[in-house]
Amino acid sequence: MKRTLRNGGVSASQQLLLAFDLPQATITAHDALPGSERRVAVANQVIVYRLHRVRRRTIGFQINERGLTVRAPRAIAMREIEAAIVESQRWIFAKQLEWRAWCQRQRLSAIRFADGGTVQYLGTTMTLRLDAAIAHCDADAGEIRLPLAQQASEAEVRQALQTWLQAQARRVIGERLERFSERMQAHFAGWRLSSARTQWGSCSHDGRVRLNWRLVHFPLPIIDYVIAHELAHLRELNHSPRFWREVARLLPGFEAARDQIKRVEIGSISF
Repeated sequence: MKRTLRNGGVSASQQLLLAFDLPQATITAHDALPGSERRVAVANQVIVYRLHRVRRRTIGFQINERGLTVRAPRAIAMREIEAAIVESQRWIFAKQLEWRAWCQRQRLSAIRFADGGTVQYLGTTMTLRLDAAIAHCDADAGEIRLPLAQQASEAEVRQALQTWLQAQARRVIGERLERFSERMQAHFAGWRLSSARTQWGSCSHDGRVRLNWRLVHFPLPIIDYVIAHELAHLRELNHSPRFWREVARLLPGFEAARDQIKRVEIGSISF
């Protein structure tokens, strides 16, 4: 994901060429070592980036597994570079979310159902191990252990893992719902796990909530957002401003989790 700044505005394409036609400026002592991490405050957030001075006429941004890299002409002062970052903050934040969502999809779709395979559990990459006495999670070792022989087939591993994950989803989501019950101003008739391939949760007119068991792959803040979203529908069966105010009341600062989960397709998950 790349972007470059050019005088006269910003293009809407995924790869933007954006540049400043700036006079030659003296590089200041504010420069850090090439490739070292730097930070710039933007509103209530901090953007972390790596700066590389290169032979070019434009300021370019790239987001990948190393984070945000800024490539700038050797003669442009730091104040101009940081001004470019501030100007492009919305693009940067949006592309960072897209990158994280893409990485999440890759992890969710690449489960190898065998000893040594990996799976996302509550936002952490866990290694599958077979031949345990009972199915359990060894958090210290970063492992999910299943009661199967080493030579178990892929189908057997898939089924055992799914059964264990669904049990954990029932436990974790139930615990999170109990926490939210203290903040609620409406009663829900009950809840159950869902295996839907099109939505993360739902709330019916009679107050019954369904939550997708595959949420157990994600960190708790994302699980909490989906729960808050569905519970807010108990008061507002729509997505009006009043609905979003209710979500914010139940879960202040929900926006980051919402933006991350909406970029993940349920169909990308291996199960």
